[in-house]
Amino acid sequence: MSSAPQAHKPGTDAAAMTAQQQQQATAQAQQQAAAAAQLQAQQRSSLTTGLRYPSNRKTIYDRNLGRSKNAELSRAAFAYLFVEMIAYAQRRVTGIADLEKRLNTQGYPLGLKLLDLLSTRSPSSALATLPNPTRPTRILPLLQFITTTLWKHLFNRPADALEKSTASDTDYMITDNAPLVVEYVSTPREMASLNVAAFVAGVVEGVCDGAGFSTKGVTAHWADDSQGAAAQAAAVAAAGGVQGPEAPREMWPCKTIFLIKFDERVIERENILDSGR
Repeated sequence: MSSAPQAHKPGTDAAAMTAQQQQQATAQAQQQAAAAAQLQAQQRSSLTTGLRYPSNRKTIYDRNLGRSKNAELSRAAFAYLFVEMIAYAQRRVTGIADLEKRLNTQGYPLGLKLLDLLSTRSPSSALATLPNPTRPTRILPLLQFITTTLWKHLFNRPADALEKSTASDTDYMITDNAPLVVEYVSTPREMASLNVAAFVAGVVEGVCDGAGFSTKGVTAHWADDSQGAAAQAAAVAAAGGVQGPEAPREMWPCKTIFLIKFDERVIERENILDSGR
């Protein structure tokens, strides 16, 4: 004789479904809590370090664009790009002074960025003895940083001379006997006074302003023009050399003098620091 079928209990199935839903909700809540905790940890890490360091603790600022440390860019590529920059700056200019001013403006932001990059990547020996080795705080370490670290980074060699003007305490001169930027540029006769090294002067001005040494301007002059000759004569006289008709014949036809005119407040601050020693 067959047994009677068992009665179906709807309450049991409902309880089982409710328990399963609770388990799923609990697991989902745990996953959300873990994701939130991980996000908060990442945010705290980014706030404390400022940069996300890879496993080798080096950022993009520590690496060169080239594959090797001593890799050099093509001079032909540089010449092409620089000539195009000059052609772009030459549009709607009123004269040579206006063109040089535009080239200076193009180089200025590059100087601001190079100051941060070079001082962070490889502090020079001129800055190693300062309380804050990543930023020059005196005029002489600043100029040494420009003539050595900056010049080597841009032109693979230091500047040829660094001199102080005897005519004014605010004027300093950096001499480059053969600037790379003028090597592949030919100018017509009516624009013979144009010196495209004004672009480099803008880079130097950006470095000075970015380091907190405000200037009245940095200009590039041929060694044989009026301002360049006057600055060179003052430097030669201060060094006790010969000048005038007894001076030897110029061996560097592209010799350029970068004249830096610091603000009077910078010189005043320098004198105060000197008196406090």
